[in-house]
Amino acid sequence: MSDTTNLSMSDATNLSMSDAIAYMRVSTAEQGRSGLGLEAQQAAIKAFAEREGIAVTQWLTEVQSGKRVSDTLDDRPILKAALAHAKAAKCLILVSKLDRLSRDVHFISGLMVQRVEFVVCELGRNQDPFMLHLFAALAEKERALISQRTKAALAALKARGVRLGNPRPREAALRGGEATRALWAARRVLAQKPK
Repeated sequence: MSDTTNLSMSDATNLSMSDAIAYMRVSTAEQGRSGLGLEAQQAAIKAFAEREGIAVTQWLTEVQSGKRVSDTLDDRPILKAALAHAKAAKCLILVSKLDRLSRDVHFISGLMVQRVEFVVCELGRNQDPFMLHLFAALAEKERALISQRTKAALAALKARGVRLGNPRPREAALRGGEATRALWAARRVLAQKPK
């Protein structure tokens, strides 16, 4: 999996409707580094492409939270580049699940008017635009429910007296956390090295 943002127009003109650009997105830099979620997305796209006889010619990965209210293409440079090149090449964009594009109905609607065919692998190749809007609305609702559940769980923890947030490293070290002790040991070693 590569984070490819430099598609050339000569690459784009050599693609066709049986070719596709695969787009994958994770929400955090940690997920991007660890590969969490990316492997599942890649497997779903590969399986779908194989079943449908589609050749994936580019794999694009973006790290961007899907919960931003101002989800625009300017905030998603890799998706923006993929759309431009797919449009020039008249090829598909494959995405494993709709929420990897966005959990925002307005954003999904905006993508639909780009005149680039994007295929959501879990929904199939010939999705009706009306159904895509419904699925986008469901994804947006799920985003709101995730937020509500997270806030409720954090409130319950706080009510039980659990301190929320990132504890101060010194306090955590005094409580005996192994990871924190290792962090402080590493800091001491680094502090002792000549500059």
